[in-house]
Formats: sequence, structure tokens, C-alpha cells
Amino acid sequence: MISQKLIALVAVTLVLAGCSKSETPPPPPPPVTVAAPVTRDVVDWDEYVGRFEAPQSVEVRPRTTGYLSAIHFRDGQYVSKGQLLFTVDSRPAQAAQAQARAQLAQAQAVYANAKTELARTQTLAAARAASQEELEARQATLRSGAAQVAAAQAVLDARTLDVGFTRVTAPISGRISDRRITPGNSVTADQTVLTTIVSTDPLYFTFQGSEASLLKYQRSGSAGQGTKVRVRLADEGSYNRTGTLDFIDNVIDASAGTIRARAIIPNGDGFLKPGMFGNLRLEASKAYPALLVPDVSIIADASRRVVYVVAKDGTVEARTVEVGPLMDGLRVIRSGVKRDDRVIIGGIQRARPGQKVTPQQGKIEAGAKDDGSLAAAPPPSAIAEPASGR
Repeated sequence: MISQKLIALVAVTLVLAGCSKSETPPPPPPPVTVAAPVTRDVVDWDEYVGRFEAPQSVEVRPRTTGYLSAIHFRDGQYVSKGQLLFTVDSRPAQAAQAQARAQLAQAQAVYANAKTELARTQTLAAARAASQEELEARQATLRSGAAQVAAAQAVLDARTLDVGFTRVTAPISGRISDRRITPGNSVTADQTVLTTIVSTDPLYFTFQGSEASLLKYQRSGSAGQGTKVRVRLADEGSYNRTGTLDFIDNVIDASAGTIRARAIIPNGDGFLKPGMFGNLRLEASKAYPALLVPDVSIIADASRRVVYVVAKDGTVEARTVEVGPLMDGLRVIRSGVKRDDRVIIGGIQRARPGQKVTPQQGKIEAGAKDDGSLAAAPPPSAIAEPASGR
């Protein structure tokens, strides 16, 4: 009797449990954060790797032969054009100058005497006391004396230049290298390299661009001389050095299919050095309006890029999008979404295409700035980072 009652009680309990389970409501759709794409004017930038070069570079050589007597600079200092750098022993040149000066004085004396003789002969010829042949001979002697004076003056000028060449001055302003030779050594005119000087402000930034990029720029008119560029060094995270495109070569390298280009970068603080590598961004388009979404809300699906959009009834839709540049953590969407679409920007791991979700309104905000081109508040025209694979 007791066992039958126990069995009946268990049966009733199971029936009641089954009824309670059938009446449990289904769980609500998972919550996600949605927001409409941000609309902003952007400018595309193409990125290149290049090297800084000095616009002017000079090997300092002596213009006279002799023994180096003094050095008048510190290795590595900044020098100005015309500043004295080296002194070559000037005594031989000064002796040659003195000799040339004496020869000039001698030639001038001969010329003066010839003028006197000619005047006397002209007086005698007027009184018919001298022949015409004698008069012409005196005139020839005068002309020869004038030529000798001119030749002696030229020699003196050359010797004076030699004296001046014993002072080796800076041909340009810039940063000087170290001395290549010490005082007491003999130097040869136009052969011995004493040191080198490179200009430092501004600097050139040279890089190679592809033929395809050149065609794109020429057809769109987006990049040419005067186009803005931004540069960062290898250890810098932001493109905070600005400049302008200065030169595009006139031929394409047939072996590489590239063309050489150059930008001018100010270097007032002298921090940049010729030979440094850097990354350059070239303004590749005019400002255009674009839609942006957080880069983290874009899903890589094989070769496609997908974003999840919530429909009016709460259903998740997968949209294939064409992505563009990255700007402050926001990715430009060239096609695939509209201004009023509700893009999932949070809780994307809980969303599945075709399923319903509970959308919660959020706000798209820019992340950390990736260059120095933007102010604290978003300006009317922002600057974009090249998309991967461009």
C-alpha cells in the first residue's frame, strides 16, 4: 500500500514538472549596441618608403697646393657660407705675388719710358728732325709696353688669387663632417678632400612610386608639384612632419616600373639627417564625404569584408562592404551601408545573421589619432590612413 502511494506521488510530481517546463517563456534576443555610420569628409593618402637627402652636398678641396697650417672649425658643427675652415701655408704664394708685383712695376716703367720716347719723337718729327720710320718704331714700342703691363697685371691677379686660395672657406651653409687631414700634411689643389658639408634645412625626401600610381594621379589630377605630404621616422608613430611634393622625374625606370619623386621637408631644428629612412603619405585625393564605422565592427569572411546591420524588426543582416582608409580607428566604407543603417558596433559576437537581437543605441567615437593632422575636435576635412592592400 505504501509503495503504491509513493509511485503515485512520483508520477504526479513528474507531470507537474513537465507542465512547468512547457510553460517557461523563451529567453529574450541578445542585446547588441548599434549606431549609424559617421559621416565625415576625408582625404586619401598613399604611403611610400623613402630616404632623406641633402639638397646641397660639397666635398671641400683646396684650390692651391701646399702644406696645411691650421684648421678653424669643430668636427660636426654648423658652418655658414664663407666661414674660414682651413689655412694653407701662404708664404710661397705671397712670395710669388711679390715677384709678380715687381714684374708689373717693371713693365709699367718700360711703358712709361716708351710714352716719353714717343712724345719726343713726335716733337722731332713735327720739326722734320725725325723720320717717319722712327716715329712708327716708337709707337710700336709703346704698344708692346702696354701689352707687357697687361700681361704682368694678369700674372699679379693670378698670384693674388693663389694667396686667397690659401684660405679655404665654406662654399655653402650646412653641417660639416670631420677633418680628413691634419695640419702639417701636404695638400694638392683640386684633389685632396679636406672634409664634406651638407645642407640641413630643408631636406629632400626621395621615394619611388609605381607606374599605376602615376597614371592614377595624372588622370585624377590629385597629386602634383605642391601637393601636401606627411612624413614619420622609423621610430615614430605619427606623421607629424609636413612638406610638399617638389619634383617628379620625367622617365619611368623600365627595369622596375617605378618613377622617382621628391618632397621638400623643413628641418629647422636640424633633427633630420641625410640618409635617414622614413614613411611618407602623399595626398591622393580631394576631400570627399564618406561613411565610417569602427574598424573592429568589420568581420573578415574569406576574401570579403562584412558588417552586421540590424533591420527594423530586429533581425541581423550581413552586408558585404568595400572598405577604404583607416582614420582614428574608424574605417571608411565605400559601399555596402547607408547613412541610416544601424550597424552593430558592440556585442557583435552575440549576433548571428538571420537571428533577432535587442538593439541598444550607441555612439561611434574616434579612437587615438594616428597622425598630427587632426585637431582635438574633428575638423571639416579629416585625413585618412591608406587601406591595407592599396
